[in-house]
Amino acid sequence: MVTATFRFYEELNDFLAPERRRREFTVPCARAATTKHMIEALGVPHTEVELILLNGASVGFGALLREGDRVAVYPKFEAFDITPLLRVREHPLRQTRFVADVHLGTLALFLRMMGFDTLHDYSFADDEIERIAAAQNRVVLTRDRDLLKRRSITHGCYVHALRPQQQLREVFQRLDLMRSAKPFTLCPGCNAALQAVAKAQVEPLLPPQVRESYQQFSACAVCGRVFWEGEHWQRVRALVD
Repeated sequence: MVTATFRFYEELNDFLAPERRRREFTVPCARAATTKHMIEALGVPHTEVELILLNGASVGFGALLREGDRVAVYPKFEAFDITPLLRVREHPLRQTRFVADVHLGTLALFLRMMGFDTLHDYSFADDEIERIAAAQNRVVLTRDRDLLKRRSITHGCYVHALRPQQQLREVFQRLDLMRSAKPFTLCPGCNAALQAVAKAQVEPLLPPQVRESYQQFSACAVCGRVFWEGEHWQRVRALVD
């Protein structure tokens, strides 16, 4: 048995017991315990961690802890560039794609509206989400911290907010999604790409008042849904803005 001193920063404190937040604390560690093992044992999912300093040196999740070690744990950095330091994930994702757990259905719909490939199904169990994330290099969105502790999940985001619009803003800010957004390019229902179509192609599917009032349409080739810039679109446009 060895002891090590930990300090967690910023939003990582939300995962800790109240008496351990925003301060140093010393805890016993099993022999041969790694930084990842202890960070998660203290309640913080590894996917929330961006940088670990062990006695002032940047290390990965596999670093072994020894008697008297001091460990500083940081979340994703927003204010300054730490590229020269060793981050705990070897490779960033080239394309930002998501898989959302069963509790984040509205967030998944909003992300699709913003143009982000987001898988969601109310039948998805945790094992299926883990499999999809690993096979397709997707970021896991969840409010279940235990799901993010699974070994094969390398990229994830614990969603703190409870309301969908707040969740969307949180994910955009934490993952810096603004520059990658392509609103109204994906079907919010099935996640497939939308295509502009001529009115004549979809006219039989339109309600009479829509046929009279609108001229521009897009459609999903997978689920067959047709979209136009009506009152609902205007409300969504306000959310996007």
